[in-house]
Amino acid sequence: MSKILIRGAKVLGGEPQDVLIDGEVIEAVGTGLSAEVAEVVEAGGKVLLPGLVDLHTHLREPGREDSETVLTGTRAAASGGYTAVFAMANTFPVADTAGVVEQVWRLGREHGYCDVQPIGAVTVGLEGRKLAELGAMHESAAGVTVFSDDGKCVDDAVIMRRALEYVKAFGGVVAQHAQEPRLTEGAQMNEGVVSAELGLGGWPAVAEESVIARDVLLAEHVGSRVHICHLSTAGSVEIVRWAKSRGIQVTAEVTPHHLLLTDELVRTYNPVYKVNPPLRTEHDVLALREALADGTIDIVATDHAPHPHEDKDCEWAAAAMGMVGLETALSVVQETMVDTGLLSWAGVADRMSITPARIGRAAGHGRPVSPGEPANLTLVDTEYRGQVDPAGFASRSRNTPYEGRELPGRVTHTWLRGKATLVDGKLT
Repeated sequence: MSKILIRGAKVLGGEPQDVLIDGEVIEAVGTGLSAEVAEVVEAGGKVLLPGLVDLHTHLREPGREDSETVLTGTRAAASGGYTAVFAMANTFPVADTAGVVEQVWRLGREHGYCDVQPIGAVTVGLEGRKLAELGAMHESAAGVTVFSDDGKCVDDAVIMRRALEYVKAFGGVVAQHAQEPRLTEGAQMNEGVVSAELGLGGWPAVAEESVIARDVLLAEHVGSRVHICHLSTAGSVEIVRWAKSRGIQVTAEVTPHHLLLTDELVRTYNPVYKVNPPLRTEHDVLALREALADGTIDIVATDHAPHPHEDKDCEWAAAAMGMVGLETALSVVQETMVDTGLLSWAGVADRMSITPARIGRAAGHGRPVSPGEPANLTLVDTEYRGQVDPAGFASRSRNTPYEGRELPGRVTHTWLRGKATLVDGKLT
């Protein structure tokens, strides 16, 4: 059955409407649409959004399949309402050649739970010394447009300038992990009152802010695009706001965990809260929410970072940094941004689908819920509330900071080009 009728859905949070899917596209949007020869999905006032797009996902394949694979990661994505994810380059081997990015891209096409767009490394081996094959990766079957050494900072200003100049030729973007390495040697958490009391090595805000300041100036000088990964401090917000006021081509993302969690949680010494960049203060959290609401921060990106149990079930200092996020992102955004009145559901669609698709040039994603558009959609039960149980995750890893926490909202259905990948909360 190629036709699907979604009946009574609040499109982008508006008044209930029917949406008719025919094959891979949306055929009609309106009220009282015919249900003849169509599979009917009773939305019952649930919110219908364009399929979510994550500009920052770690799928770990190739090389760390004990943490995640393209299959398990895209299943997690579909469970969270995503129809496209951008896979970071810090794999083993590093995605710094056309061959590796094509491998990841083809794995995504084979598994079919969402589209996978590889991100290419900026430098060979993420070592920060020599530019990777940026042009070859762009010209490959994967068509790479986003480049990042995420996990490491491109700290050499000359290398960063050259990368910005190179990607400008084909409209690409460099996504920077803003972390000045010398300022964060031995750092374990945010530098502040809590780190002083706990005696843990501090990670100062200026280590992030100084790199962002340098890179927006480089982007202005070159006339190229720079994207700031996982922005986490109030000071970083002000730098990006200033850069945008000058017309600099800068975009920025915030993670769900930086919108909700603070460094006070590190007092538990639970390594599940260890992340890069670290959890910051309540002041930073509130500044990030306001910046996402006013558009200074452009998008929400998960920085989904799966780790096997043994990499987190250990003492704090030895634990890996990172959290899984694909399956809880929309719920956290509902709690921090929608339920607080800072964003409408149309705003969520912009920050989690439309704008990330535009930044990454993900064709067919982030499109309006309108006739003739690709049927990449997600249906959300916004009235649901429930405790997070990682045992039910589709991801191979369970390192979530929300275990046992009650969060609102639940994705019930996801469609990728008209094909259901999630039905009634269960993967197809």
